[in-house]
Amino acid sequence: MDRNEPVSPAWELLLPAASAPARTRGRSLQAALREAVRSGRLAPGTRLPSSRDLAADLGVSRGLITEAYEQLTAEGYLRSGRGAGTWVGSAVRATRARAHDLAPRSPGARADFVPGTPDLSLFPRSAWAAAQRGVLAELPHQELGYPDPRGLPRLRTALAGLLARRRGVVADPERIVVVSGVAQATTLLGFALHARGVRTVGVEDPGSPQHDALYASAGVTAVPLPVDSEGIALEPLRASGVRAVVTTPAHQFPTGIAYSARRRAELLDWARSVDGIVLEDDYDGDFRYDRAPVGALQGLDPDRVAYTGSVSKSLAPGLRLGWLLVPESWAEEIVERKRTMDLGHPALDQALFARFLERGDYDRQLRRCQRAYRERRDALVAALDAHFPGSQVSGIAAGLHVIATLPGRYGPEERFLARVAEAGVAVRPLSSYAHTRTESDEAKEIQLVLGYAHVPPARIAEGVRAMAEAAAG
Repeated sequence: MDRNEPVSPAWELLLPAASAPARTRGRSLQAALREAVRSGRLAPGTRLPSSRDLAADLGVSRGLITEAYEQLTAEGYLRSGRGAGTWVGSAVRATRARAHDLAPRSPGARADFVPGTPDLSLFPRSAWAAAQRGVLAELPHQELGYPDPRGLPRLRTALAGLLARRRGVVADPERIVVVSGVAQATTLLGFALHARGVRTVGVEDPGSPQHDALYASAGVTAVPLPVDSEGIALEPLRASGVRAVVTTPAHQFPTGIAYSARRRAELLDWARSVDGIVLEDDYDGDFRYDRAPVGALQGLDPDRVAYTGSVSKSLAPGLRLGWLLVPESWAEEIVERKRTMDLGHPALDQALFARFLERGDYDRQLRRCQRAYRERRDALVAALDAHFPGSQVSGIAAGLHVIATLPGRYGPEERFLARVAEAGVAVRPLSSYAHTRTESDEAKEIQLVLGYAHVPPARIAEGVRAMAEAAAG
């Protein structure tokens, strides 16, 4: 048949495959026919043309069509019977290819003060791209193989220098494990605790709501322990019977306090007395504004503290890049668990970050963020003072959020939150981070955890004003 003659519309979908190079034409026809059945363009029960007719329509040899029919019949896509023709099989269930995005997104609020997100527009694209080009040019071929599950020695060495210099950590590169953020570090520690027969872990109350689920995935139950003005309360800790506790001592999340020197010493004494371990999450330890940096707890007793951090607040959470520094007695089992979990963090990402650290780019990024976040913190404090007279702000000396305590006249809290949400302002009350809830009192002050790092100063002022107007009714 002349290839210029019209083809039956039902089989136009096979024309590109029929025009493929001769040596790949058969496989192309099979793939195109298979996809037509999968996608539902050829519905179950559809009768196909005879091999002779379809070959004539497409201008290909009959043998290619016969071979395609036989192959797809063997795979179950088609069915045929002697003298009965060839049909689309009924076993195939067509599905529409759809990829759903389950990533957490901003609700599109007029102003979003939900804490936990840095300003992603500050990501250093140019410096990161330069580091990537340098790594691709210089990385030996063998380093593209499976890495040491702890991480590339180059990166662990660079991280040890960074953590010792900026956070006062006793950092042995041999005990650093490169992880996919603090979430993976937490899960690794949970599995290690479970393997040692530990079934409970203490967590700060109020504290991060993620700890419960992460430890539960490893078979360990989170036990809420109250936080007072100095840190995690010692008497409830001793009475709980736990032998492991999660802390954020440099800037407690969400209250914003820094653990006192006395409480730090007491916490370590407790760990020694029960042969336990303190799991230190350095949540946003790099950002200090009005006070000297508070060193990591791990520096006081490296044998009793496991320390973890990440670039989620300093660069971007989407990089999924962090570190876990473990006591020597825990190192072997943590490394083996990391090996079985994912065979190590991606080598290219590690080499890139190592270069970023070595060239001073990371320090420059931290200074840049520090300046921007200090300005935004000041804008938030000023806006709260202007629009909520009598309010108090705490936790402002460090971190990426503040605690705003509003007078009871703006309450009750439930009504306040409803009005603010209707005005398009996203906020979180301190009570939402409590593991144990109490009955709210209508006259009680309203306490909000307000994140500011990701909000430009002008939007901060607009958002607080809108919040005040909504509260006024």
